[in-house]
Amino acid sequence: FDNRVQIFRLDLTRLLLLFLHLPPANQFFFFFFKFAMKSMHHHRAPLISASSSSSSSSPSHSFISRLLLLLTLLPVSLACLAFILQWRGGGLADPASASVGSSTSVPGGSDLNHEVFPGMETVSSVSPKAHQSSSDCSNLARSSSPSFPYYGDWKFGVDTSLKPKICITTSTSAGLEQILPWMFYHKVLGVSTFFLFVEGKAATPTISKVLESIPGVKVIYRTKELEEKQAKSRIWNETWLSSFFYKPCNYELFVKQSLNMEMAIVMARDAGMDWILHLDTDELIYPAGAREYSLRRLLLDVPPNVDMVIFPNYESSVERDDVNDPFTEVSMFKKNYDHLPKDTYFGMYKEATRNNPNYFLTYGNGKSVARVQDHLRPNGAHRWHNYMKTPNEIKLEEAAVLHYTYAKFSDLTSRRDRCGCKPTKEDVKRCFMLDFDRSAFIIASTATEEEMLSWYREHVVWGDKEVKTKLLRKGILTRIYSPMVVIQALKESGVFSSVVSSASTNLSKKKFLASINKNNSSRSTASETLPSKDNESQSISARHLLETELAIPPLSPPGMEHARFITED
Repeated sequence: FDNRVQIFRLDLTRLLLLFLHLPPANQFFFFFFKFAMKSMHHHRAPLISASSSSSSSSPSHSFISRLLLLLTLLPVSLACLAFILQWRGGGLADPASASVGSSTSVPGGSDLNHEVFPGMETVSSVSPKAHQSSSDCSNLARSSSPSFPYYGDWKFGVDTSLKPKICITTSTSAGLEQILPWMFYHKVLGVSTFFLFVEGKAATPTISKVLESIPGVKVIYRTKELEEKQAKSRIWNETWLSSFFYKPCNYELFVKQSLNMEMAIVMARDAGMDWILHLDTDELIYPAGAREYSLRRLLLDVPPNVDMVIFPNYESSVERDDVNDPFTEVSMFKKNYDHLPKDTYFGMYKEATRNNPNYFLTYGNGKSVARVQDHLRPNGAHRWHNYMKTPNEIKLEEAAVLHYTYAKFSDLTSRRDRCGCKPTKEDVKRCFMLDFDRSAFIIASTATEEEMLSWYREHVVWGDKEVKTKLLRKGILTRIYSPMVVIQALKESGVFSSVVSSASTNLSKKKFLASINKNNSSRSTASETLPSKDNESQSISARHLLETELAIPPLSPPGMEHARFITED
């Protein structure tokens, strides 16, 4: 209590001194003094000229004298009060001049020069008991919990009781430099399980052993046994995917992804998952609109009668031709048609397209996450469906999938190397579904390095600052930094290097190769439980009735030819 009185005295003293030294205060006293002198002179003149009225002016003269006395005594009194308060009888140290580093509270001591004021405590000067007793301020204290709710260490040992449980399935041939940031970013968002169908570079022992060492990750290799199991899938006897069968390149990948998604549904159900999402390793979920930066929180708020949630996709808009790590170097994205006013979308369509075939370089129909339930099936890589009912779906108005497509110049040649089609306009239609993919394949197959770079700058890189600024102001383009910050923080914290080093020390080469040989023959056993046409209990007529929902391929956003119809609607 004494300390509070002393602090009050000190603060009041400062206020009085400040008031007396302020120019407005000086002007205030000067104004009244000048006014009093004028009034006194005004009243004295009539007194000298008219002695008969001297007796009647004495009250006015008395009033002026009292006013002058008051104006004289007021500043003197304030100055005296300030002097009295300034004298502290032993001295109270000014906290502004006190050294915070050496401030220590001495209970009952007379030396107050090192008194610690509220808010000035150092960690060493505050006892644990004092922290425990200040429960009324506990909600204002710095939290010891991490900024992201599911990040503890690189193992991400999330409480298994957290709901809902979310899994992601993907088919990939990428390296660790792409898979690890993609995976741990979604772990930060609350995803607990990953089903990775790997081949190519991702299936090599150096990379796959790292992936297998991560908790919550199931690696499925594309072995001969797996292909034989998938060849017996009921999908081959149904019509919804039949238009994509026996075609090369993107069509083949689309069928492969659908078969892998079918297996992932079974594994997700066995693992007790609540939601399943198919996502490529060049795509990140952006959970805008949730109360926290969390996919788990976003899905927790979905009504229980909803079977499927659609995330519209945003497409990366690179500003340089030398991007090496899109996840940490790209912050500008083109917004989806579903998240824009229609007049803005069609009004700025020409500037946003930049002589490319469509508004987006690649697909524009987003991705979806499905509730794990009976009779669930894939409906292509972008959607899910149900054999026995039409799913109740909603489309999110803020959250999105960030698609980092053609974000690196090397993506031109890497896509070319994965496909053996001829670089002709006729043959590329047999291999690719989207116009830009076809054009990019022809350029990558026929042009020189300099010509490819020039084409890439013209069609992919946003180098025109004026156009870019205009589209940013209109809302066509937007800046999103959250994924960049999360992944950069994970990288700087040493998460990725810890994963790699841990896998190297925990699994010897001999033991690892033995496990590979064993797992190659057993990884595909999950597909044995896949539903087949022979053991399906539902009637054939009911199945064909619901098969009218064909697989949804990657689709381009609406073009100008749709503007009139959409406006009329």
